[in-house]
Amino acid sequence: MDLARFKKLPIMGILRGIEMDTIEPLLDTIKSSGLETIEITMNTKSAADLIKKAVSYSRGEITIGAGTVLNIEGLKAALDSGATFVVTPVLVDEVMRHCIKNKIPVFPGALTPFEVYNSWKAGATMVKVFPAKFFGPVYFKEIKGPFNDIELLACAGVTAENMNEYFSNGAGAVSFGASVFRSEWLKIGDFKSIGYEIKKFVRSFKETQRRN
Repeated sequence: MDLARFKKLPIMGILRGIEMDTIEPLLDTIKSSGLETIEITMNTKSAADLIKKAVSYSRGEITIGAGTVLNIEGLKAALDSGATFVVTPVLVDEVMRHCIKNKIPVFPGALTPFEVYNSWKAGATMVKVFPAKFFGPVYFKEIKGPFNDIELLACAGVTAENMNEYFSNGAGAVSFGASVFRSEWLKIGDFKSIGYEIKKFVRSFKETQRRN
């Protein structure tokens, strides 16, 4: 994962429960909509094969990572398939140690100040505040008060409409999943609607950057 590239467009898509026959048109939609970074969760059926196919098909134009990594076996399967970064819902010690040792960007999940601090201290690239929706954007401002050096990623409840509130309150990145990659759209192949929702995120971020 090229962190400098990610920080220029710090928006991450989360793919969970997708099917093998949708991965190529879905990646085409992601690319044409301007999104550059996605994770495929390891609790998706055939996740390792999906990651391998996504890495091959995207040819470096989309950064592919693994999400919901909960143990070393899942981590190694993801890395062997070509994932270049790792996301976890909580701090998983063995996953963190392997990623730090091998210089793999890792985004562990946390919610409370104690969890956020411990995840950062353990070597997180960014701490994924999850689920962010229950405390909202203002929570990030409060966390950044004592922990101004900690990089935070907002996950769960981020929309194109409230995304920039998260950024203005201290988030360094945001992510979205089922609200955009909706199961009903994937089921019928409605990639146009998915692309429309992705573009809203990308456009909103870039417009804000221009104003600033």
